[in-house]
This record gives sequence, structure tokens and C-alpha cells, in this order.
Amino acid sequence: MNKNISRSKLFFAFLSLIITFFVWQQGLKESLERPSVSFDIGQKEKEIVELALPSIPKDLRNFFIAGDPVAEINESLSSVPFDKLTERNKLIYLISSNPEEKYFDNNLQVNFENEQYRLVFNDLIRKSKDSNFEPNEYVLYQLKEDRFLYHLLSKRLNLNVSESITNKLSKTMFFKIVAIRLLPILTIIFGSIIVVSTFWNVLKNKKIPWKEFNPLDLNLLDMVLLIAGGFVVLGEVVSPIFSITFVELVASNLSIELNQALKIFFGYLFMAIPPLTIVYYQIKSSDGKFQIKKDYFQFNFSPLKVAIFQGLKGWLMIIPFVLLVSLIMNLLIENQNGSNPLLEIVLNNRNHFSFLLLFITTTVFAPLFEEIIFRGVLLPILSRDFGILLGITISSFIFALAHLSVSEIPPLFVLGLGLGFTRLISGRLISSVVMHSLWNGLTFFNLFLLRT
Repeated sequence: MNKNISRSKLFFAFLSLIITFFVWQQGLKESLERPSVSFDIGQKEKEIVELALPSIPKDLRNFFIAGDPVAEINESLSSVPFDKLTERNKLIYLISSNPEEKYFDNNLQVNFENEQYRLVFNDLIRKSKDSNFEPNEYVLYQLKEDRFLYHLLSKRLNLNVSESITNKLSKTMFFKIVAIRLLPILTIIFGSIIVVSTFWNVLKNKKIPWKEFNPLDLNLLDMVLLIAGGFVVLGEVVSPIFSITFVELVASNLSIELNQALKIFFGYLFMAIPPLTIVYYQIKSSDGKFQIKKDYFQFNFSPLKVAIFQGLKGWLMIIPFVLLVSLIMNLLIENQNGSNPLLEIVLNNRNHFSFLLLFITTTVFAPLFEEIIFRGVLLPILSRDFGILLGITISSFIFALAHLSVSEIPPLFVLGLGLGFTRLISGRLISSVVMHSLWNGLTFFNLFLLRT
């Protein structure tokens, strides 16, 4: 009977590995075709600077402003083929261009699916031909929620600019740009101080203070079934079929933004079910039964404030390294494609409820689920079988690959190393969950600040 079970496990593990290879190969290949969100982030930052201009003190303008933000946006948009731009960026480019540009030629047809954008473009055409033409104020008012676009139109159509940039709005944008510029600097400074202090203590004591870890009574074959079979085949391939179908059935009449958020929210929930179910039965099989009170993954919540502090410390320590790797990547590869599509969705989302759903997904569900799989189950078993340092390295590489983004593999690998070290030095899975949540939260907060 055991031989039959072993053969069955070997067969399903081998089959899962083959499917995982092709799924990850295709996913990584497709990631190269996705545009980088860094372009949108750079543009959004310039938009905020333009809106913040009235509130930026003159002695600080050189720090915040390199040139005319609108001209810089127009220049960056001109470097992209016009048909590859989003509709909003097409309109921004047209508004910020000279009226003599070919896009205002009678023979050119710029088709906007967005009705408001189409009406505004028609008004721009008429204004370029007749300087006395008065644009439809109602159409402009419909765009007022998009602060930058409304401001740009006000300047172009010679309307009252003070109405597009109020004193309150300008101060809010100034606060945003200060936070965007200073937050990374402060985290790098504090993180670097902690890194130097920690390295000094390690050199002085001549050892890394690993805590005792308790791996589950599972083997590498079980891990293949968990990661390849549960996480990839069932979680990333099969589960989305059910989650997408479920959302389409219950939320087909909702807005696009809310529909996207629900698909991501339920996508994570459905994706977590198969691997967690496999872990449940693996524990039940090896332990005889699954006891809820037993801390199988070594969360070690108590004392909670210590666990949170260790997660915060790990988060601050890894930031300089991840940012350094990202900087090197940017220097080596000028146009990096393959950004996580979730970043663009968060950046351009204007629905408050869907934004809340995305926040909960990225800062609660995703860190908890991923840490249970990668640092709660996989890391301790790999560390037991291959040693701690190699265990951290292998689990970090698998963690980076699982996100299916070629350009993000190096920074995610470094983040995985930090999460692994935090898990095994703190002796608490909850600390790496907190660290992971803080990392996602910082990314989410930056994207929130960039919204105009």
C-alpha cells in the first residue's frame, strides 16, 4: 500500500512540476509584454508637482522642480507611440501640445471610447480653429474629479486657473510630494543604521542569532506537491476559473473598477484554498489529526508587541537592499517591462470601496497566505534538509518566481531573503507576516499618494 501511495505521489508531483514549468514559463514570458508601471508613476509625480506649484516655497523649488512639469510630461508621452498611450494620456498629450501639431489636423481621426474625452477633444479642435469659441462648461465640469486633467484644460482653454487649483488642493499636493520624496529617504536612513548596528553585533558575537524552528514532519516530495500542485496548478491555473466566474455572476453590473477589485479579492481567496487544504491534509496525515490550538507554523504571537517590533525592524533593514537592487536594475535595463498589473490598477483606481478591497487584499490576505506557504511550511523544511542559509536562498528564489514578473525577480528575491532571515532570527512567523504587510502597505501608500 505504501508503495502505491509513493508511486501516486511521485506521479502527481512529476506531473505538477511539468505543468508548473510551462505555466511559469508562459507567465514570465507574458510579463515581458506588460508595460512598466514606472512610466505612469513618474508621470503622476510630475502631475502632483504641477498642482502643488502655488504652495511650494521659492527656496525649495529647485529641490522639487527640475523644469516645467507639463513640458516634461509632454516630452515623455511623445517618446511613446501615440496608439500605445492610454486614452487619458492621449488627451493629456493633445492638450499639452501646440495647436499646430498634426493631431489637430482635419484629416486625423482620434477616436476616444470615453465620451467625455471625445467631447473635450472636439472642443479643442474647435478652439484651435476659432479662438473665440467657448467650450462646453458642463463637459469640463464632468472631468473635475481628475484634478490634473481639469487644470490642464483650464490653462489650455484660457479659463480661470485658480478654480482648477484651489489653495487647499495645492497644499494637499505639496504635502503629497513632500511625503513621496522624503519617505524613501527616511526609511533608507533608519534602515541603514539598523543594518550597520546588526552587522556589527553579528561580527562581534561571530554568529547569527538563529532561533529554534520547528519544521513540519514533511519531506521534499510533499513540498513539490504543495508548491507545484497546490500553489501553481490548483491555485494559479484552476482557481481563477472559479473566482472569475463567481465575480462575473454576482458583479456583472458593477463598475469596471469594482469588478477588477472583486476579481483580485476573490482571486486571492480562491487561490489560497487549494494549497492550504493540501497543508491541512499533509499535517493530518503525518500528525494523526489537525489540532487548531497547535502552532504548526510557529506564529508565536505572544508577546505581540515584540513580534510587531521584529517585523518593523526587518522591514526597515531590507528597504535599502531592495531599493539598491531596483536602482541597479534601472541602470542596467532602461525600459523594464513586466510590472505587477495590480500596481497600475491601484494607481488608477478612483472607487473608494474597490480601493479598500485592494488594500485589504494586498496588506492582509496576500502577506498572510504567502508567509504561511513560503516561510511557515517551505522555509523550515528546506532549512532542515539543506541548512539555514541555503534554505532561505532557495525559498526566496521560489517566492520571487511565483510572482511571474521577470523584472521583479531580483528585488523580490532580496525581499524574500529579508523575510526568511526575519522568520528564522525572530523565531516567529507573525514577524515575517508583519514585515510583508508593511512592505505591501508602503507600496500601496505610495500609489495612494500618487493619485491625482
